[in-house]
Amino acid sequence: MSLPRRVLTSIKLRMYYRPSRAYVFLLSLFLIACENEIEEVSKLDFEHTPDQTAWDVEVLYSTKANVAFQLNAPLFKQFGGEEPYNEMPEGVHVQFFDSLLQVTTELTSNYAIHIEKEGRMEAKEDVVVTNIKGEKLNTEQLVWDQKSGKITSDVFVKITTEDQVLMGEGLIANEDFTNYRILKPRGTINIADD
Repeated sequence: MSLPRRVLTSIKLRMYYRPSRAYVFLLSLFLIACENEIEEVSKLDFEHTPDQTAWDVEVLYSTKANVAFQLNAPLFKQFGGEEPYNEMPEGVHVQFFDSLLQVTTELTSNYAIHIEKEGRMEAKEDVVVTNIKGEKLNTEQLVWDQKSGKITSDVFVKITTEDQVLMGEGLIANEDFTNYRILKPRGTINIADD
């Protein structure tokens, strides 16, 4: 049995109008809900949001076709803009190499930031540097200036050698930590051989 054409048209129109009312209602709810989200989005600080984030990063840095150092970080955040920088908020492990790819120095810390334009890396929180002689530096803050090849600190430092523990405020050293000077020495403890 077929319905007259006129009846079919009115049924179609009815179905058309009912979803459209529901659509308008849902759209108005969506727009009202988006108002709060837009406010929340405008509060976000996109300037301090990383451009890139990577996990378990390994970076090899070379100069004049020689690997200079290897940097490993569990979390690596790269920020762009006028003052680009890289942040390693979960720590860093850096190994420095000689021309034969032998590790000469190692640096670890719980936090690090590398400011690209300045060629400077700052390591913070439980910073440990060990040189090829086995001498170990412990401090809470250290700056490595890649341009000058120096590492510096202006806070308490402790250097443990084979037979001494040296303590003081501030430090200046070459980047492989084989030549160093404590700026304000506080004391030396001689380690006795047993």
